[in-house]
Amino acid sequence: MSEAALLSNAAAEPKTLVEGAYQRLRRDIIEGVHAPGEKLRVEHLKDQYDVGAGTLREALLLLVTDALVVTQGQRGFRVAPISIADFEDITRTRVLLETEALRQSITLGGDDWEASVVAAFHRLSRAEEKLADHDPGTTEEWEKRNRAFHEALISASPSRWIRHFQNILYQQSERYRRISLFRQPIERDIHAEHQALFDATLARDTTRATSILTEHILRTLDAVKRMPTDFFTGKKKL
Repeated sequence: MSEAALLSNAAAEPKTLVEGAYQRLRRDIIEGVHAPGEKLRVEHLKDQYDVGAGTLREALLLLVTDALVVTQGQRGFRVAPISIADFEDITRTRVLLETEALRQSITLGGDDWEASVVAAFHRLSRAEEKLADHDPGTTEEWEKRNRAFHEALISASPSRWIRHFQNILYQQSERYRRISLFRQPIERDIHAEHQALFDATLARDTTRATSILTEHILRTLDAVKRMPTDFFTGKKKL
């Protein structure tokens, strides 16, 4: 199974042992079970995840392509480090690509595009009603629907490369977004931000929609900048 297929089916039941190990490891890295910079020892993890060493190595190599795990020559695997500088680079590049894709979608999108945005926003709104419970399953549902809403917004862009790289950047921001929203929250109304973005998009107000989207993405960067430095060194669990 290709990396893209694995990512698109991240919430579905795994079809192979490799896919199952990949999904569980990815979730644990994103949620901070394995801290940034932590050594991932195959001989230990294979028992923890109840798979063979070969299966686990294949899962880890998939995570290397996701840039969530790094290799160290013959010395094995480590969780990729996180830093403010890295997230600032991810965020500002994402703003450039995603606002351009939204601009194109507002200009070119038809009724089917509008319908997809409405449906994605409705599903996201339902998930946001449950966020206050802080239930792990609720968090996963919100993350999935948040991603679907952002993808729907830019889905009418004719540039597959913009959408491809935006998808990569969105994935890379997930660890940081989890920290800011669920580990060290700041006062913000996520639903109100999405509502404003939705309203401006359906009104075909390109200037307002791209401005709201920019502010929405940058707020997560601002939240992460307020995090204690221990979160970025791995000394404090996410």
